[in-house]
Amino acid sequence: MLGDKIRKLRKEKGLTLDALADLTDSSKSYIWELENKNPPRPSAEKLAKIAEKLDTTLEFLLDGGETVTEEDAADARFYRDYRKMDAATKTKIRQMVKLWGDDE
Repeated sequence: MLGDKIRKLRKEKGLTLDALADLTDSSKSYIWELENKNPPRPSAEKLAKIAEKLDTTLEFLLDGGETVTEEDAADARFYRDYRKMDAATKTKIRQMVKLWGDDE
């Protein structure tokens, strides 16, 4: 389950095993093992980096019951990023969303 999710997201982003390994300070063999060994033995730190580089959340990657969808993970990731933004940027984003909502 974890390996399938990592592989799918990695391929959707057009990343090779080497590229994801480089982005996450991991080895190619480590990423391969996560994708192919059952059960995988990820470190929390490495898995957090992988989730970040794949634009998802740890919750999505680790959810074995498939209660967290990719869309839920993307929304959670966006909100976490949003919370780190400065006030002026948040204001601009809220204004853009309001404009989009006015079209309906």
